[in-house]
Amino acid sequence: MRLTALRTFIAAAAMGLSLLTAPIAAQADDNPSAVIDQIRSSGVLKVPVMTGEEPGYIKDPKTGEWSGFYYEFLGEIATQLGVKLEPVETTWGNLAADFQSNKIDIAIGVNPNPKRGLVVDYLWEPLFTDAWAVLTPPGKPVKTWAELNDPSKTVVVQKGSTMQIVAEALLPKATITPVEDRGLALMELQSGRADGVVFAVFDALQITNQKIGDVSLPEPILRNPATLAVARKPGNAGYINFLTNWIQQERSLGLAQGKLARAWEARGIDLTILPAGFSF
Repeated sequence: MRLTALRTFIAAAAMGLSLLTAPIAAQADDNPSAVIDQIRSSGVLKVPVMTGEEPGYIKDPKTGEWSGFYYEFLGEIATQLGVKLEPVETTWGNLAADFQSNKIDIAIGVNPNPKRGLVVDYLWEPLFTDAWAVLTPPGKPVKTWAELNDPSKTVVVQKGSTMQIVAEALLPKATITPVEDRGLALMELQSGRADGVVFAVFDALQITNQKIGDVSLPEPILRNPATLAVARKPGNAGYINFLTNWIQQERSLGLAQGKLARAWEARGIDLTILPAGFSF
């Protein structure tokens, strides 16, 4: 009888404990500020940084310190949250995995992607908008995407990026060659192994300073929203609300546009290729 009574007591205690902890767990899941609280508690905002992605990300080869307009934007967000930036070196194609492994707290300048959308929440308000362009060999610009949609053409993209999705959708007849990063893509073009490399137009324009090729903005022009993304997890509603308000302020007051214009001007980027009335 004593053994039975002890078992009954243990079972009752376990049930009581579960009833006590269940509301706590539910409360954590229902707390819209849980993610913000976690970031503030850690003291850092973990952000992705990428080599070869100037002027958005610029790494000082002597000090290893990061700058660039994306890094500046992220620094403003960190300041608002009262934390410091913690750079995590990665690539565009690895962002979803970085979110899943909790390596980063935010991504900036990303494009909505259905596959990544399974694990990532995108903010619907873009920080700015550019368009998809093609960097071609010198003297070989293209007016339309159709000119590259040919079995004899090879188009290079960064692996796992939105650029790859664009190329595969518009150029099904061409040979699409995915590579790991921008540097390798440019090597393919310079070596004569590529007829074009797909880039966001602002990235392509700053590359032209290197005299590697010509920038084309093929028709139909495809606008490219550059937005923010966070990991899909309980308690990120307040984080998303905070970031959405930050973006709306940046855009409505001209802060984002001014920062971008200064960054591109500082690197001698000529924006005259953009059609009249193109607003970023």
